[in-house]
Amino acid sequence: MKKRLILSLCLVIALTVSACGKKATDTNNEQTKAPEATKEAGSNTTKSPDNEETPGATAGKDLKVQIGPNPETLDPALNSAVDGGNMILHAFECLLVVDKDGKLAPGQAKTWDISEDGLTWTFHLRDGLKWSNGEALTASDYVYSWKRVCDPEIAAPYAETVLGMVKGYEEAIAGNIDALAVSAPDDKTFVVELNSNCSFFGSLAAFATLSPVNEATITANGDAWAVDASTYISNGAFYMKELVPGSHITFAKNPNFWNVSAVKLDTLTFLLMEDSNASYNAYNTGEALLIKDVPTEEIPSLTGNPEFHVEPIIGTYYISLNNSLDAFKDSKVRKALSLAIDRDYVANTLMQGTYTAASNFMGPGWVDTDGTSFIANANGGVSYIDTANFDANLTDAKKLLEEAGYKDGVGFPVITYSTNDSGYHKVVAEYLQQAWAELGITLEVNIMEWASFTPARRAGDYEAARNGWVGDYSDPSNMLDLLYSTNGNNDGKFNNAEYDAAIDTSRTTLDLTERSQALHKAEDILMSEAACIPLAYYNDFWLQSSKITESWHSPYGYWFFMYADVTE
Repeated sequence: MKKRLILSLCLVIALTVSACGKKATDTNNEQTKAPEATKEAGSNTTKSPDNEETPGATAGKDLKVQIGPNPETLDPALNSAVDGGNMILHAFECLLVVDKDGKLAPGQAKTWDISEDGLTWTFHLRDGLKWSNGEALTASDYVYSWKRVCDPEIAAPYAETVLGMVKGYEEAIAGNIDALAVSAPDDKTFVVELNSNCSFFGSLAAFATLSPVNEATITANGDAWAVDASTYISNGAFYMKELVPGSHITFAKNPNFWNVSAVKLDTLTFLLMEDSNASYNAYNTGEALLIKDVPTEEIPSLTGNPEFHVEPIIGTYYISLNNSLDAFKDSKVRKALSLAIDRDYVANTLMQGTYTAASNFMGPGWVDTDGTSFIANANGGVSYIDTANFDANLTDAKKLLEEAGYKDGVGFPVITYSTNDSGYHKVVAEYLQQAWAELGITLEVNIMEWASFTPARRAGDYEAARNGWVGDYSDPSNMLDLLYSTNGNNDGKFNNAEYDAAIDTSRTTLDLTERSQALHKAEDILMSEAACIPLAYYNDFWLQSSKITESWHSPYGYWFFMYADVTE
């Protein structure tokens, strides 16, 4: 299958030609389009000519925040990272949204109906929906956008996760995208036919991958549409006003948004910083009113500070081993590497208690089919890994490695561990060098920039790598699907027929008890085979000024600023 390359922002903008295609909306006139955007000669900046002041400086009420460095992509269909997703959800709005209480609420669809058998979902769009350039947005735009996610030429990493239950998906992903059972009987009605009942499909209809995208701008500009402010046509609370790789992305209030009267900010600027010390300095000087990347060495002094927040999110920090490589084909080797890690030390010493030691792949927050805690029902209520008995785990690790033919690590190749350098990633990598040295295994660390790290990992261009997943919704399939053999986010290239069969059952059965059993069986197999190595359960920690009001943080790792305000 031919796959289209996912292009990082900094690379594409450096190479792309002058801005063309659709025009940005003039924020002072809802009916008038702004002049064509221009680029400054010799720079990677894209902006509208009505913004000639110092880059990043804007009139009116502006909120500046830092939630990550240059995102890999801002194309909703291609993004699979939390930072990119957080930016996308401010520029785009899906059929449904998740409100501050974590409940589904109307988005672009004012109402929706579900057939008695649960297989047909009908969404009724609001009156007068528009794109940020003032053109009408209709149900046909959703037909185009959802089919695009299934296009093998696009190679959307989330395709199977968000559309695998839709009738015609298999034919669509094979190249016949018109087989996908999505339709627009009229401009305000969007219909989706499922091949199996999906209790959490409403959450998928609120997920950024399934945002509507503008066909005209994509046709005119190809992949480059999402890296130029003049062609980044969206439908959410904000539209892209200016993009400067390595510096900032500024979004302006979208006058064509159906709920624009509730948007209080004139501009929302994401400062693109990979260095946590630079982020911390921006916060202390007042340049940023919220930063996600707090220097780990500052955490002890911040404890008790009302501006320092620590909140649990649904997700796991783990290590991917490239299962396609000979070194990791034996599950005994993978289990040895896993058991040689002192998770309590990682979470409570290296990560200073901001994360929690992981004994399972699926951590707290995931909901079983009967509404109870998934982790409480896992493995008969017994943790897969006893994080309190590291000495015994290390003894077992050495024994497993010997059984695999590598006593004291003799004959085992040097491993290269790839990671980006932010948060605790580097210190964890250095610890792994020591931990695996106890097995006689040498580990080398490869530090990469974020924008290049994620596509390399997804492509399998690594040996071992830092990884992690934050839930998009609370159904455990969202994370267990990652290890399905054909999933676009299966970075470890794990391929196990029994595992796939368990996931298939969870996708097709109408019996909730059988579905729960299938999902738990999948985790049993994953942990038995050490398909990946869970280290810690995520918490988000950040600094936020009390000047920010009416924003919220979700257990899925997102900050919501579309209705936020800034007070003095």
